[in-house]
Amino acid sequence: MATSSLPGRALAYLESAKNLTGSACGLAGLALTFTGLAGAYWPVVIAGLYGAGALIAPPRRPPAPEFPDASSRLESLRADFVTLREYLAEVDLPPGAAGRLVELTDLLDGLLAPGWVSEALATDPEGVHVLARAVHQDIPESVDTFVRTRWWTRVAPGSEPPERHLERQLDLLHREAEGLATGLREAEARRQQTHTRYLEDRGL
Repeated sequence: MATSSLPGRALAYLESAKNLTGSACGLAGLALTFTGLAGAYWPVVIAGLYGAGALIAPPRRPPAPEFPDASSRLESLRADFVTLREYLAEVDLPPGAAGRLVELTDLLDGLLAPGWVSEALATDPEGVHVLARAVHQDIPESVDTFVRTRWWTRVAPGSEPPERHLERQLDLLHREAEGLATGLREAEARRQQTHTRYLEDRGL
């Protein structure tokens, strides 16, 4: 395996910046030889110039990996949110929890809707992470745990009603989403204030 890759490594070195720069410096040494400036030590001069050129050449820089940006993550998250809402539509929830869930999903829908709000959100990777966690993990887990716990409560009554935990969880998730929306609103307010100061500084 190592032998078969040797020609490839050799070809890569021939095409590298180090070899090209060293060769250019070596040609300069060869020109000095032809003009007689290198004297009897011309092989040393050429080799030295080649080595110096190879040393000063920039090292090979592999291309940096490209990962999906926040905008592309939002596109995927919108599709996942549609899937989540289809799942939630099939779940029978008590009125209190159902109302809280509607408030939460409406807020998430507003944050994810294409437009200037989602454009602002795309500049906040942590905000995108919060929404992704809510859609992919928190909401499905809260609802599914409620469905399973409710069945056990009916089989063995007497424990705390599971809808209380579900309502509390949805309240907490709604508060988190509200905090995200508030942060985006405050960022826009700071942007407006900054523009006001910029115009004032121009003496308008």
